[in-house]
Amino acid sequence: MNSQISDSELEIMKIIWVHDSKMMLAEIVEELHKKGFEWKNNTILTFLSRLTEKKFLKIKKKGRKNEYIALLTEQDYLGETTKEFVGKVYEGEVKDLIATLVQNDLISSKEIDELKDYWENKKK
Repeated sequence: MNSQISDSELEIMKIIWVHDSKMMLAEIVEELHKKGFEWKNNTILTFLSRLTEKKFLKIKKKGRKNEYIALLTEQDYLGETTKEFVGKVYEGEVKDLIATLVQNDLISSKEIDELKDYWENKKK
């Protein structure tokens, strides 16, 4: 998977994921405007076209309109992106990522405890 998508493309994907992974253009435009994005329809269509080319979306014809359908879940995207990030930045060493989070106060003691609980439950 090529997870290299722009921040703008990611905003569109987040909207589509929240809405059962499929939406019509008018719905996407409406949701973007609710979030404060004032992009023109042509700009949004360009982002959608790029996402389709990158195999993040597929298009299903509904009459004369297009329905945009996500080809991967948000969880799959997050997993792949995280793997790529850890591989590139931390040479695959997750413990180094966690150490950075702790050293820079980016993770709280409560979150560490929650991760410990998650880990213990996952091992069972």
